[in-house]
Amino acid sequence: MLAELGKKLAERWLSLLVLPGALYLAVVAAARTLGHSHPFDLHRLTGQITEWANAPAAGSAGGQVILLASVLGGAAAAGVVAQALGSLAEQLHLAADWHTWPVGARNLAGRATAWRQTHWVTAAEAWHRHRDEAALARARGAQVDPAARRAARAAMIRISPECPERPTWSGDRIQAVAVRLERDCHLDLAALWPHLWLILPDTVRTEITAARQALARATTLTAWALLYLPLAAWWWPAAAVAAVLAVTSWRRTRSAADIYATLLEAAARLHARDLASRLGLDPAGPFTRESGGALIHHLSPSPPPQPPDDTRVIGT
Repeated sequence: MLAELGKKLAERWLSLLVLPGALYLAVVAAARTLGHSHPFDLHRLTGQITEWANAPAAGSAGGQVILLASVLGGAAAAGVVAQALGSLAEQLHLAADWHTWPVGARNLAGRATAWRQTHWVTAAEAWHRHRDEAALARARGAQVDPAARRAARAAMIRISPECPERPTWSGDRIQAVAVRLERDCHLDLAALWPHLWLILPDTVRTEITAARQALARATTLTAWALLYLPLAAWWWPAAAVAAVLAVTSWRRTRSAADIYATLLEAAARLHARDLASRLGLDPAGPFTRESGGALIHHLSPSPPPQPPDDTRVIGT
């Protein structure tokens, strides 16, 4: 078991830290060698590599061990920095706690949220108008081309699936799960999820975990873009690499957030009844808002009791 565990840890260490870090170190070496004046001079690059390979230290066994350890250590260090920056990038992408950000960032996030809310309201009104027109036409027995209604809905969803509460689309996509569950089933996702997770089938938990890891990997690409950007000071193509990574991270983060949110909502809607049954609250018939309210009431802890009048604060 320990041997298999060691293999898995080594594979994850190699794939998540060493390989991306080794590629980063290679680009750093290329940037320092080529510079702005010879950005794509392969002859210059191969000549420098040959010179390094012919160095006396690289020819000895001890020197090769030290070189290999240095490369692996540097690659792992770069990977660790990227993972740390990736956690910060994830917080920015999801913006769950943007109200607690520093003043400057909080003001920018607030203006972005207000801008998104204004445009979302306009798009939502257009979509509802098309829906009402289609309903009236069906009542008269007429056929309506759904293209305009679908285009209006797509325009609304491009801003946010629900009324924006965060400055980013990915954050609002996950927040939309909580909004919909509260509106449709009277379920508080924050109170429900820890209990629901414990009874989910292994296949469901595996899918949700994989989606969550995909979201983390997508935001880590933003961190790598930030690490590649300073290299443009020596080698201008690094700016293009950083731009490609940033765009790729943005697209993958949106896709991963959408998949993760879809799985969260599906798991809650499909297995909330199972949790209610485990707690002896098995509802008769469909799982209604009343059933959801009873479940959340049962899961929510009771508030602390009212302190007596003679209670004194310790230390006063």
